[in-house]
Amino acid sequence: MSVSDPIADALTKIRNAYRAGHPQVIVNYSGLTESIVKLLAAENFVNSVQVLEKDPERKINYKRILVILRYTNTGEPVMQNIVRMSKPGRRVYVKAAKLPSVFNNTGCAIISTSNGVMVDRDARIAGVGGEYICKVW
Repeated sequence: MSVSDPIADALTKIRNAYRAGHPQVIVNYSGLTESIVKLLAAENFVNSVQVLEKDPERKINYKRILVILRYTNTGEPVMQNIVRMSKPGRRVYVKAAKLPSVFNNTGCAIISTSNGVMVDRDARIAGVGGEYICKVW
């Protein structure tokens, strides 16, 4: 079955895995999804990211992304929530001067720019705007 919005599907799988207390989750592969999940790892919202290649012996028929989730010492999820902002039916674009800050910069906004996918702090430094993909806190 094809997915009409692979980014929202990946974000929902990660959100649901955190709520269920799972140690890891596997999401479908796309280049943009890989960039977003690697940014989440760089911002310390997830522990690590690994791209699983196609392997018929292990019954992996197409590329997937393994995300190891991160919890505090008390067992609370590090990522409280992740919200998709720009959707296929309603794209949201932001200019460089109006880049959002999430919870007074305790969270981050992920922006797809002409320089690649980056968080709001890096986009402000680079002086570029773009598509407002999601916000994480």
